[in-house]
Amino acid sequence: MHSDSTHALTFHKSSYSANEAACVEVSEGAETLVRDTQNRERGHLTFTGREWEAAVRVLRHEG
Repeated sequence: MHSDSTHALTFHKSSYSANEAACVEVSEGAETLVRDTQNRERGHLTFTGREWEAAVRVLRHEG
């Protein structure tokens, strides 16, 4: 998990979070960054494009 400054990044609520209070936000670009909406100060996870595609594929299969 990275805790570096995210002031230049644009995060939006994940479409997978629906209208739940416990949700995640993502920042999409060369890498996909994911953070907990309620704990933004704790940093984010960083995924390469290939890693993010694999994670989404698994979550769709498991969900």
